[in-house]
Order: sequence, then structure tokens, then C-alpha cells
Amino acid sequence: MQLVYLGTPEAAVPPLRALVAAGHTIELVVSQPDRKRGRGSALVPSPVKQAAVELGLPVTDVVDDVLNTTAELGVVVAFGRLIKPHLLSKMPYVNIHFSLLPRWRGAAPVERAILAGDAETGCCLMALEEGLDTGPVYRRVSTPIYASESAADLRARLVSIGSTMLVDALVDGFTSLGTPEPQSGEATHAAKLRPEEFHIDWTLPVSSIHATVRVGQAWTTFRGKRIKVLNVAPSRSTAELSQEPPATPGHFNGAAVRCGDGWIDLITVQPEGKPPMPADAWLNGARPAGGELLGTQT
Repeated sequence: MQLVYLGTPEAAVPPLRALVAAGHTIELVVSQPDRKRGRGSALVPSPVKQAAVELGLPVTDVVDDVLNTTAELGVVVAFGRLIKPHLLSKMPYVNIHFSLLPRWRGAAPVERAILAGDAETGCCLMALEEGLDTGPVYRRVSTPIYASESAADLRARLVSIGSTMLVDALVDGFTSLGTPEPQSGEATHAAKLRPEEFHIDWTLPVSSIHATVRVGQAWTTFRGKRIKVLNVAPSRSTAELSQEPPATPGHFNGAAVRCGDGWIDLITVQPEGKPPMPADAWLNGARPAGGELLGTQT
């Protein structure tokens, strides 16, 4: 098929490569403008733009450039902007969305599924329309969310699932797409995560804190400095806890930290200004005194 492709982050690169490998003609790739990333002032292209250049595909950051193509279909994967009506009238568009719609419409479906404790998620290939992730669905594939799976690992699995689903759906062009089915069920909104949602509240249950860490960028404080918490594991059982003296949330017992309803083991942390390290190594250097807590400002 003659396609245009709209995407921006790393998650949108594998579907683009899969379409090229399957023999589709990508007339134009549209991605977000180059931005300053990391240290320094140099502009850096998005992962999708970098991939397009590597593949020898024409690429632009002007969305209206699709109006000058003869493409039959637009493919959208994590583009980062809504497609406006005048573009939707030019050609049909399909979108890979990383959830089981209508659950988790919006910007952060993978993270919201983990934070909500969902047992499963999946990918949908839907027809794009003006509403936010409201279009009818051509195909869907479900998959379990594993108990210790990070958002990055889950997203990588979903990208692989979605890439295969997309190529299979377009193997015979529009014929193989079929007729999409309207979304049914209760819709939920996957709002972009706010910075304060990454701050660990040690009074919350173990499951909530574990989910926050799995999402990534979780942090706490110790002696007034920020510490990133990169990996944890649920620790002691309720039965074992009932035999111990009560402890304040944030209290240490070796690498175990007291939460609202149990203990969680610190596995990997990153103190401010230092590289990631095993929690045991950090504790050996920090030597918390009795009564010191995680989450305190002094």
C-alpha cells in the first residue's frame, strides 16, 4: 500500500520498520520537530525521524505535508498530536493504541494500567477520528500484565504485538482490514502522569508502591536528598509482620522498608548525583541510624 506514517518516540519505530520490511511504500513520515534533549543546546531529531532518515524515507515535521501525497492510508503510532479534520478528510487513518479500548484512552495507557493493578492489557488497531481514541476497532490482541513487569518492558512487548498486528491487518490492503467494530464498555482516561505521582508515599500499600516503581522515575528522599528507586520487590508476609513491633512507614529493616500494609525490599537505587547501585551497597555507605526514615526532608 501507499502509506504516510505519523509517529515520534522509540515505541513508534518498530511498526515503521515492520511496514517497510513488509513491502509497503512509505510516501512520507511525519514526526515532531527536533528538540533539545539532554545536556547542551544541540537539537536532536525524534527516534522516528532518525529511523526514517536511516531507511531513506522522506520526513517532515509539518503535518499538512500529507495533503501533497497520493497515499491511500495514514498510519499513526504515538504521534503526540491530534489529527485535524481537514487531514482526516484527505484519507483514512489507522492508529495502534496500547490498551484494550475503551479502557485507557489517552497519553499514558501502559502506565495507567500498571498503576490501576490491571491483570491484562493489549493493543488495538482502530480507525482514527476526531475524538481522543474513540474510533471503531479493526483488531485487538490482549496480553497479561506480569506481576513484576516494568512499564518499559510491557511497552516493548506491546510494540512487538502491535507491529505484527498492523502488518497482518494490511497484508492485502483495505481488504484485509475488514469492518471495524464500535468500542463498547466503560471508557477510562489515561492522563499523562504528573511529576508528583512519581514521589513515593510510604504510607500506601505495598502493591501501590510496587506499581509506582514499575512505572519508572519513582523517587523518595533521605537526609534531605532525592533518591531514585529503580527496583523493588514485595517483602514480608502479613503473618510475619504480625509478630513484629509496629514500625513507622519509611522505617528501615535492612533493605526492607515499612509501607502502609507491609514491607518492600529495595533492590536498586540511585542516590542524587551518583549512578544506579544495589540498595545494599547504598545502605552500607549511608548507614541509616535507628529512627531515620525514607521520605523525610532532613
